[in-house]
Amino acid sequence: MCKVGWFSTARGPGSRNLLKAVHDAIESGEIKAKLEFVFCSRDPGESAQTDIFLKMAHDYGLPLVTFSYRKFKSGLGATRDTKGGTLLPWRLDYDREIMKRLENFHPDLCVLAGYMLIAGNELCRKYDMLNLHPALPNGPAGTWQDVIWKLIESGARETGAMMHLATPDLDRGPVVSFCRFSIGGEPFDREWRKVEQLGVDQVKKTQGENNELFKLIRKHGAARELPLVVATIKAFSEGKIKITPEKKVTDARGKPIHGYDLSEEIDRIVKPVLEKN
Repeated sequence: MCKVGWFSTARGPGSRNLLKAVHDAIESGEIKAKLEFVFCSRDPGESAQTDIFLKMAHDYGLPLVTFSYRKFKSGLGATRDTKGGTLLPWRLDYDREIMKRLENFHPDLCVLAGYMLIAGNELCRKYDMLNLHPALPNGPAGTWQDVIWKLIESGARETGAMMHLATPDLDRGPVVSFCRFSIGGEPFDREWRKVEQLGVDQVKKTQGENNELFKLIRKHGAARELPLVVATIKAFSEGKIKITPEKKVTDARGKPIHGYDLSEEIDRIVKPVLEKN
């Protein structure tokens, strides 16, 4: 049985929804796995939203480890996470402390689910850590907001979501799985025409994230994120995806792959949901 470690900062409903989706899939037997532990980079009492998440993990009966990065950082007088793209010493020390606190757990796979820190080299070497990113392989980096604006600015007609191996190189680790979907055709084309008439800069200035094309892309992307996480863990539990000790992604036969394409499976899941909405 695949043992899954769960990392989160638990800032809001999205983090809870991810945990619930995987927990429910395990409980229903859809995924032959167990949640080995839940690690949260905040302590109880730091945030009302995080406390809801921690209670959820507790109610599920999951082993829970909390360790506040804010308290750790302030205790050292540190003020920044990175300098010139390199993690500062406090971040490496924080990761080492995480590993000490998790040394009695032995996950086969870890998932970064709303985890708001860049994992350092030592943490990435110790665990096979998967990160969810709201773009196709080789697509835009950054937050989901950054990604959508870059798609609009470039006039893209396709996007997706992917799970990749976490590395200190943000959003650029080896691709594990992905799904793609079109952002052309109706109802997208109607909104593309409006953006083209106004110009992207004017749209960003006057409408921002309330722009209908922006919201439409986010709606279709967000609908795929939970199913992609669940389907990816399921594929691991069934041996369809493997990670070698050298951090290479392979199929069941050990053949290197550049991501397991789950587009058709994810489309079957989300199409009825999107049609209702």
